[in-house]
Parts: sequence; structure tokens; C-alpha cells
Amino acid sequence: MAEVGAHLTAAPAGEERPSVFEAVAQDSLMAAVKPALQHLVKVLAESNPARYGFLWQWFDEIYVLLDLLLQQHYLARCSASFSENFYSMKRIPMGDGRRQPLATAGLPKRQHWKSLLLLVLVPYLKGKLEKLVSSLREEDEYSIHPPSSSWKRFYRAFLAAYPYVNMTWEGWFLIQQLCYILGKAEHHSPMLKLAGVRLVRLTAEDIQALEKKWAETTSSQTHSFTSRVQSALRRALGGIAFSLSTGLSVSVFFLQFLDWWYSSENQETIKSLTALPTPPPPVHLEHEPSSALLPSLKTVCPLCRKVRVNATALATSGFVFCYRCAHAYVKAHQRCPVTGYATELQHLVKLYSPES
Repeated sequence: MAEVGAHLTAAPAGEERPSVFEAVAQDSLMAAVKPALQHLVKVLAESNPARYGFLWQWFDEIYVLLDLLLQQHYLARCSASFSENFYSMKRIPMGDGRRQPLATAGLPKRQHWKSLLLLVLVPYLKGKLEKLVSSLREEDEYSIHPPSSSWKRFYRAFLAAYPYVNMTWEGWFLIQQLCYILGKAEHHSPMLKLAGVRLVRLTAEDIQALEKKWAETTSSQTHSFTSRVQSALRRALGGIAFSLSTGLSVSVFFLQFLDWWYSSENQETIKSLTALPTPPPPVHLEHEPSSALLPSLKTVCPLCRKVRVNATALATSGFVFCYRCAHAYVKAHQRCPVTGYATELQHLVKLYSPES
């Protein structure tokens, strides 16, 4: 059974409560999947906009539908989300003093639908809100609304309040995790509390029940036409969800690697790994350059020993001077003042900095 594959292990007796590291790891799993998939879709859309452009345009909606199908499949079969099941956990109702129900029993309808909405809808709405804030900030910079317009006052107030709202939201999660670490809370995430469930590790009985349920599902035969149609639809939806879950299970580490590779924090490291080697200095044909002629500061002209003005490079050697200095020297000596390469006035190249 794919849902209870090799990554599932039974929890020893008395150790049903997941550690905060396991709980946070399963949260970060799905958080890493979306950016990686988004990058893959972006590459496809840029390679062939006519064919794959709609995937990029409607990525959020397509992803939320696939996520809804995936999470519904796992909540119905395993009483857990995809990432929770991947880390051998299940959800059980809060305040249930009786013996824990098996993972195959499923959650009560109320907790099931609340879990599904909080797993799928909240991240979707949060992502849309962040995009809205980003677009409003760009609009605020280039807006043509009069400063006194009510709309401008409203969204400026919204933009001013959003960082504090976001900080409160993130602080809520952080405080909940700290309480979970200290043993003062049953949940590491407020979303679990809102759903009325808590996380526990899978037991050996859970794994056996899940394997038995999977075997019964694959071997069951239906006879009536209606039941066959219903069974075919269930199998089709289950097959799609199974394909998604299997593909994610196999490629999750690859997707996390992509997320790391394209994260802004690692761009300097990536540039150092993928950057082209620095070109070698010019080969000195006639004589070695005078090392005393080269200033220690790269912004200083080797001729006038002042900060360069109107920076100009010599195409024959690559060294940079003030335009006035280089022009006068080349006109008088027809060579580079550093390397001695034969140089003409047409070899002077104006350099443009981003500031100019």
C-alpha cells in the first residue's frame, strides 16, 4: 500500500505524541512542494507560452484543486493529511478519553471537513493575500489616484496594517509551538486546534488496519451497474490521488532540493558554483607592466591617480582609465600605458555603470 509504505513506522507504546521536529517537518514538506512545482510550471510556460501559459496563469487554482483531492484522499483513508501520513502520524478528535480510533476509522464529519478546509483553503487565501499586498505596493508606487482619494487612503491604511497583522499571525504559530515544546499544549499549530483534532503517531495496529483496508479495496468486486459506476468513479478519483501521492512521495526530496536551489538565500553559493571562471589577465607581448603603475583601489585611474571620471577602457588590454587621461596618452604614445600593447584612439571604449 502506497499510503503505508516504507516511510511509515509504528510508534512504541507510550510515545504517541510526535516531537516538535516531526510536527514542523511535516508542515514544511507541503510548504516546499508548492514553490518547486511553481518553478517547474514557470519553466514550462516560458518554454512554450501558447501551450503551457494557462498553467502559469491559473497555477494557484489548479494547485488548490489538486491539493484538495490529495488531502481528501488521505483524510478519508488514513485520518491524516499527505505530509502527516508521510511522517507516520494521524489525526484524532480532541477530548476523546476513550481508546484511540484506528486510522482507518476516519475522522468525524465535522472534524474531517474542518481539517480539509484548513489544510487547503487557508494556505490558498494567505497566498492570494500576499499577492494582493505585493500588487497594491507596486500600484502605490506608480499610482495616478489623487492623494486625497478615499480608495488610496484605504489601501494605504491596509498596507500599513498588514505587516502587523502578518506578524501577529506568525507570532501566534510561534507561541503555539513554544507551548507544545514545553508540554503546555496538545497542538503545535493553531490550525489543528481550530479543526478540533490533535496529532499522534501511528501504531502497529494502525498500519495493519491500513494494509488490510487497502487489500480489501483492491480485491472487492461489485455486481450492480450503479455500484460499478460509483466504484469506477471512486477508483478514478482514488487513482488520481494515488498518482499524486506516489509522485510526491518519490519526488519530494527532489522538489525540496529545487526549492533550496532557487531560494534567495542560496544565490551567492549557487553563483560561486556555476559562475564562469575569471578571464586571465592580458598576455604581455613586449614587456611586463609596471606594478607600481597600478593603484590599489579599483576606482582610481592608473595615470592621474585620482578617482576615475568618465571611465574608459582600452579594448586592447582591458585596463580602465579616465577618458581624458587615456585619450591624451594613446594619442601621444599609441600604446597602453600599463601593458604597452599597441593601441589606437578607436580602441577607447566608454563604460556605462548602472547608476548612469
